[in-house]
Amino acid sequence: MEVQGKIKMINETKTYGNNGFRKREVVITTEEQYPQHILVEFVQDKCDLLNSYGEGQTVKISINLRGREWVNPQGETKYFNSIQGWRIENLQQESSPEGMPPVPPMEAFEPADDVKEEDHDDLPF
Repeated sequence: MEVQGKIKMINETKTYGNNGFRKREVVITTEEQYPQHILVEFVQDKCDLLNSYGEGQTVKISINLRGREWVNPQGETKYFNSIQGWRIENLQQESSPEGMPPVPPMEAFEPADDVKEEDHDDLPF
């Protein structure tokens, strides 16, 4: 399953227990008639996937729904759900002014090898 929206908040990675279980949470706001604020957990090595993302970015997160059963000390059975992310993709295009063609990557330009210091430079600066 997937969920799309704008990143509202990204928490720092937290470590729990003696085994070093790691968890990091992100909240995204869906872009629909009635926006929803969805909390998605990234666990263990997946926490690092959030390092290159920030608030305000539009993303698509691949998720799994998880459910747990727990019996409390009084013998009552409780159920808990969580949403776990396992992939995140940036949906924002690089913004360039309208009408301007995209700039090719730096690798597309060849360095100038034939520059001579004694050549006249007519640039005003």
